[in-house]
Amino acid sequence: MAEATLEAVTKSFGETTAIDGVDIRVADGEFLVLLGPTGAGKTTTLRLFAGLETPDTGRVTIGGVDVTRMPPGARDVAFVFQQYSLYPHYSVYENLAFPLRAPGRRQPEAEVRRRVTEIAEMLRIGHKLKNRATQLSGGEMQRVSIGRALVRAPNLFLMDEPLSSLDAKLREDLRVELKRIQRDLGATIVYVTHDQLEAMTLADRIGILDAGRLVQLDAPRTIYERPATVYAAQRLGSPQINLIPAGSLGTAPAAPACVTAGVRPEDVRVGTEGGEAARVIAVEHLGAETVALLEVAEGRHVHALLDPEHRIAEGAETRVAVRPGAPVWFDRDNRLVSI
Repeated sequence: MAEATLEAVTKSFGETTAIDGVDIRVADGEFLVLLGPTGAGKTTTLRLFAGLETPDTGRVTIGGVDVTRMPPGARDVAFVFQQYSLYPHYSVYENLAFPLRAPGRRQPEAEVRRRVTEIAEMLRIGHKLKNRATQLSGGEMQRVSIGRALVRAPNLFLMDEPLSSLDAKLREDLRVELKRIQRDLGATIVYVTHDQLEAMTLADRIGILDAGRLVQLDAPRTIYERPATVYAAQRLGSPQINLIPAGSLGTAPAAPACVTAGVRPEDVRVGTEGGEAARVIAVEHLGAETVALLEVAEGRHVHALLDPEHRIAEGAETRVAVRPGAPVWFDRDNRLVSI
């Protein structure tokens, strides 16, 4: 495996700037997740690493080698797409073996068999090797698709929302498997998603993209607790962070520049004496947690995350406050105020 970088990379399509002066360094063995909505530039970033797009300015390196003008086949990267991209008339074994039999990378058959068997067992599809791809479930097909990338042991894995077409339970299972495999192999992975739960659970670091710009690149916990901007704060956490005017719900601005308080739902205290009057608009029971939507002064809404023992009903009148020291503060430009 190897480290990979984008250095001051810009890429435009006509009048649209897809990537705008992005600097990213992916460490050897790191699981980096790129997070953002549709159109943020996530897939274009992957394609720049892969060589499927060439930057207008800047350079791309993999393993310390400048690959900016190299064709995709010379970069030793593996790309896993959202769709399975399997050969339907091939067996699972043949699909997994295909990259090892390709011209220029052909391996002895004994090595092909060893590698395919090893990866199939790692992905827990060893018992499916004789099945055709069309006989597999969606989750099994995606395992094979991931296996086709893993079997080559490339310098860099690029994954473009590979779990997004699966149901919730399969996505959860494969998230766990993928992280385990990455750790076992020491693989370097750049992974694209718009799902904040995937980003939080998979990533060593998360890169948050907004309209082609890298807003923040840091550990998931750091971004959650110290988001660089309001935009970054809203990308992580469910329910989303509450944004309230400084001074609301008992918050005390920490500096004159503090205009907006960012308050996570778990830091909203419900039923607190001396808090601000509120009315319960909706209650969602989520098993281990309960989410309450509350209306406070001037029709503002805030979410509160409660434990399941906290009984509260829609329409109830209550009082709410913010846990002291909990807010993160943003200025008029929606940037974090460092305290």
